[in-house]
Amino acid sequence: MTTKIDTHRIPLVALDAVRQPIANAKGMPNAVYEDPELFEFERDHVIGKSWAGLAFDGELPKNGFAKPVDFMGLPLAIMRNREGEVKVFHNICSHRGMILISEEVEVEGMVRCPYHSWTYDLNGNLKGTPHIGGIGKHKTEGFACEDHGLKEIRSVIWMGIIFINLSGDAVDFDHFIQPLLERWEEFTGKDGLEKVRLAHSGSSVELDLKTNWKLPVENFCEAYHLPWVHPGLNSYSPLDQHYNITINEYMSGQGSYTYNLADVAGISLPQFADWPEDKIRQAEYVAIYPNVMVGVQADHFFAFILMPQASDRTLEKIQLTYVGEEAIGDKYEACRSAVADSWKVVFGEDIFAVEGMQKGRKSPAFEGGVFSPVHDEPSHNFHQWVANQYAKALG
Repeated sequence: MTTKIDTHRIPLVALDAVRQPIANAKGMPNAVYEDPELFEFERDHVIGKSWAGLAFDGELPKNGFAKPVDFMGLPLAIMRNREGEVKVFHNICSHRGMILISEEVEVEGMVRCPYHSWTYDLNGNLKGTPHIGGIGKHKTEGFACEDHGLKEIRSVIWMGIIFINLSGDAVDFDHFIQPLLERWEEFTGKDGLEKVRLAHSGSSVELDLKTNWKLPVENFCEAYHLPWVHPGLNSYSPLDQHYNITINEYMSGQGSYTYNLADVAGISLPQFADWPEDKIRQAEYVAIYPNVMVGVQADHFFAFILMPQASDRTLEKIQLTYVGEEAIGDKYEACRSAVADSWKVVFGEDIFAVEGMQKGRKSPAFEGGVFSPVHDEPSHNFHQWVANQYAKALG
């Protein structure tokens, strides 16, 4: 992680202003949304220092599958080995740095470099080095294949989300996610989240947004915009039925007391067995910094992964999952469609807001803005986290 910036580009005083109590705080300065020079810096020092969402494991549909991913300019490869285990590697051959995988593929034998035909298994081990010692000599003295495998990136799968830690030094993932699990145990039970399942169709959405990745997080964290941006949602889950959530320094969001359960022709989706009956319409939506956002309701779970493409462009990948094997069967297809369709409307309504804020960051008259002490506490929490990551990197 060598990308550097100086305090002329982001003055420390601007970071100090963000970290004030909410009534006096400003938001992060325009440059962190607009400046292309900060894109790779954030990859290495903001996103890369934590656990970041990379992909959904369903994107590798079978064992022996490999998929290239460009992560903020870094060529990565996700591989599902013969035993079904998923690993993430830098997508480069150890020989001359050639890109190994250029498109997703079912690997029949080995992953083969297209340049000099060096081969790797799906665990990243170098297995073949043709003619390395001369014509017909596939080994050479002093060269050990086991020393030159693919460079693996620390990764873990939770709720179908493949998380990576680029720096390799983030806290253990189980410790990282534990505060959210403890909070949601009241709703889902101790092991309830493990029961969610992905339906075969209609469960995924991708949105290409002309905005910096941080603005969708800020928008997701607060319900303040509901009456004006989401009039349909606000009709049954109004602003006064929402509440703020701040779990710790890297998780915040909002909750609703009046989520509308899917019911089509008198059939409701299966629900978490341990969900309290007196809270059956309660739902919570939490951003896990830096780039994952999740929502839990009595009858389904959803997750967003924000994939930064440039300082002003983000790919938003969304996946919905349901409670138990029965829930993804034909009987509940109409209910699932109703859930997916209603969320697609809500997700689509947010596009103009995050893209409009991105355009607004071009104005020198905007200097970070201010926060509502009542509604914006979760968003301010995210700003503080970003400011702290910048401050650590700038020393």
